[in-house]
Amino acid sequence: MEIINETVTRLFIATDNKDWNTIESIFSDQVELDYSSMNGNPKTTLTPRQIIDGWKTILPGFTSTHHQIGNFVTTIRNTKADVFCYGTATHFLEDEDGNIWTVVGSYNFELERVKNEWKITLMQFNFKYQDGNTSLPSKAIESLK
Repeated sequence: MEIINETVTRLFIATDNKDWNTIESIFSDQVELDYSSMNGNPKTTLTPRQIIDGWKTILPGFTSTHHQIGNFVTTIRNTKADVFCYGTATHFLEDEDGNIWTVVGSYNFELERVKNEWKITLMQFNFKYQDGNTSLPSKAIESLK
């Protein structure tokens, strides 16, 4: 169980470090990505590269990000695993209206064991609330253009 939780943790550490190669290696060849509770977009199936290309349009625009996860509840079923955890993402970008944008929620992950490695096949974010300067995401995106 520890290696499964570590896989999820490594995803968020790699995201904060913008370590795209590690992120790609943690995801399965096809991933169901669901942020519908936050942005209203329907769940979609993407390749790791498509996910990373999307994240590259915003994350590098912040000076830094910090994802903190915990309260893991993990269930293993042979070569598959379900992981639930809490998540808080803090985004920093200097701005006269406030430097911090924080998003709080939980995640549901599904993983599958492939060649003795656990790969993420589903990443679902369950939005609870956000706080701080909610205009920072658009400023981060704009800074990358």
